[in-house]
Amino acid sequence: MDAKQQVAVFGAYGHTGRFVVAQLRERGFIPVLSGRDADKLRALAAGSGLEARPASVDDPASLDRALAGTAAVINCAGPFAATVAPVVEAALRAGIPYVDVAAEVEANADTFALFADRAHAAGAVVVPAMAFFGGLGDLLATAAMGDWTSADEAHVAYGLSSWHPTGGTRASGTVSRQRRNGARVVYRDGRLDYRHDSPATVQWAFPEPLGTRAVIGEFTMADVVTIPSHLSVPEVRTYMTVEAARDVAGPDTPAPAAVDEHGRSAQTFLVDVVVRRGDVQRRTVATGQDIYAVTAPLAVEAVHRILTGQTRTVGVASAGEMFDAADFLRAMSAHIAVQPAYTAVT
Repeated sequence: MDAKQQVAVFGAYGHTGRFVVAQLRERGFIPVLSGRDADKLRALAAGSGLEARPASVDDPASLDRALAGTAAVINCAGPFAATVAPVVEAALRAGIPYVDVAAEVEANADTFALFADRAHAAGAVVVPAMAFFGGLGDLLATAAMGDWTSADEAHVAYGLSSWHPTGGTRASGTVSRQRRNGARVVYRDGRLDYRHDSPATVQWAFPEPLGTRAVIGEFTMADVVTIPSHLSVPEVRTYMTVEAARDVAGPDTPAPAAVDEHGRSAQTFLVDVVVRRGDVQRRTVATGQDIYAVTAPLAVEAVHRILTGQTRTVGVASAGEMFDAADFLRAMSAHIAVQPAYTAVT
């Protein structure tokens, strides 16, 4: 990899964007800082030696200037319902790969629906949801599937110790609720379905150290878009520990607070993924610290692999389809501890 490759980061001054900028620099890339707020960009660039290029999703020419001369773009700016299409369009015009960290279910579904044909025809690479939600679960589910070509169900249970949401998380959640007219979304029978009942609270037997915990039984995240986009699984369910669900919904829950030299919060996570075919289950588990911080190495590793030719397809594809899932997870060992998948008969 050329150590001087420039990567544009749209939304660079946001909470996750700052982690992405730092990770890019650590990996030898040169971040080009972009976003809608020129003052925040200048403040972030001050003393860093990095270039700030303000841009607005309402001004295609400004996006073209922001991406000019860069090797790829990572979109960290939510709500992604407003930013994905304009930034993908700019990436296609520039002829560079696009990666985002969107957790919004509908925004990710839109990326596949709107750009799959065009990106494939252009030989372009577009990877949505290359983040903790959507990307990691998809990589884990793909690795767990192994040689299976189909499964009856996939379950992704999120054991978060807490969830202090960023301003971007809150704004994205508001947009998603508005798009759904207050309904909640599930993935059943091979499609997204919208329901107005309340999700059930159930018990999930996490591996130790969590053990059995109460979870929201249909706390639907971006995995319901990424996993079935390339795996033949007609039912995908995601779950969230009730404490974390309560945190993220609480209007008075504070934003994440740094507790170490990397800027990470004290939040820990355990992601438990189970795929089932008949009476056989395959399971894998990942653990780590701070869902926002760990998104950065996921997104940057994706860019590195795209730019070094370690991809499996072109067009719009989720992490599990675009990359060798097991190898990608091994590359995350400094940030995420992954237990090898194992098989059990139920």
